[in-house]
Amino acid sequence: MENQNVEPAEGNLGIMVVGLGAVTSTFMTGVLMARKGLAKPVGSMTQYDKIRVGKGADKKYLSYGEIVPMAKLDDIVFGAWDVYPANAFQSAMYAEVLQEKDILPVKDELEKIVPIKAAFDKNFAKRLDGDNVKDCKTRWDMVEQIRADIRKFKAENNCARIVVAWAASTEIYVEPNMQVHDTLEHLEAAMKADDRVNIAPSMCYAYAALAEGAPFIMGAPNTTVDIPAMWEMSEKLGLPIAGKDFKTGQTLVKSGFAPIIGTRCLGLSGWFSTNILGNRDGLVLDEPANFRTKEVSKLSTLETILKPDAQPDLYGHGNDTDDQYYHKVRINYYPPRNDNKEGWDAIDIFGWMNYPMQIKINFLCRDSILAAPLLLDLCLLSDLAARAGRSGIQRFLSFFLKAPMHDYTKGEEPVNHLFQQYTMLKNALREIGGYEADEEID
Repeated sequence: MENQNVEPAEGNLGIMVVGLGAVTSTFMTGVLMARKGLAKPVGSMTQYDKIRVGKGADKKYLSYGEIVPMAKLDDIVFGAWDVYPANAFQSAMYAEVLQEKDILPVKDELEKIVPIKAAFDKNFAKRLDGDNVKDCKTRWDMVEQIRADIRKFKAENNCARIVVAWAASTEIYVEPNMQVHDTLEHLEAAMKADDRVNIAPSMCYAYAALAEGAPFIMGAPNTTVDIPAMWEMSEKLGLPIAGKDFKTGQTLVKSGFAPIIGTRCLGLSGWFSTNILGNRDGLVLDEPANFRTKEVSKLSTLETILKPDAQPDLYGHGNDTDDQYYHKVRINYYPPRNDNKEGWDAIDIFGWMNYPMQIKINFLCRDSILAAPLLLDLCLLSDLAARAGRSGIQRFLSFFLKAPMHDYTKGEEPVNHLFQQYTMLKNALREIGGYEADEEID
């Protein structure tokens, strides 16, 4: 069954990533190694997952590439911006996520990936001190320079299409301001007026990407594309946007484990989450203003799965005001661990006749090892969405994200329940592939 509405994935796909740190260098190295047959892209849904299409006698389980035209790993060309001038090989070695034996076979290709000077404002990430930075007179100048970078990269690498993804640090928290972020007209005016409070550098990247016809993915919890002005721009230009914050470790566990408590109708009185991590991510999050951005994204997961108003007996007690369970998230910078994060969850539940029980989850994860396949999937699926003519917020990509974008101006709640998110993903692929989107979300 061929869907004529999807343009084929012909030619090179340029993936331009903001930030060439641990996640990005691990992602690029893995893709290049997989292309040579020297590594397996484990954890990537686009490369491994099979979903059912059709029912009864017509039922088949197909990989994504058999359902829809997906860009191949061989078609990808990598580019990046970073405040540090290290190339992808140096960055991969410095990050110490991968062993030398898993980097050296693609050293030549990685060395050719040299970061473009980043559009950067130290006020948004005070702990970073790179000198590979653009000289931008205004925020609008910043947009124009990024647009020029995208055009140049596309031409030099003979790319048919570009996808831009943010895998750089978490910026300080920017409160959505409905005098600035409400319409595209207001957003552009603020950029031109050099409003450095309401316009984060990440917004300039997103605006520039969309202006150049590239889908944009927000992999950090920054306020960037989750504002009405960006929704307006992406709809107007017919381009997909996705965000925010890669769902890698603790939040993945939460979005998959909370449904166990909810489905089994057990009560929850408190969920305490703490993380220890090193690397640049941990360093930046050690700054309270940056942690605030992260906290907002990590806290929202549970409340949309276990709802106090829907089940007051089960979820309506435990906090100071005794109207909801107590939920606390902490991140601690701990350099010895580097990229090897450790997430601890202490969960206080109760059962029959309110008798208390406890669950402890200890996830010793590797942040970049979990994030790399997400970055691949989000880029390939955003490219697919663009070719299928989908614009605006891509809710079907919520599966990969901690704080899925949603229209909060209309009171919409995001879907955070992992298995409902998976259903949304499968339905979208069926639909784009010309099959019936036949699974319901209760």
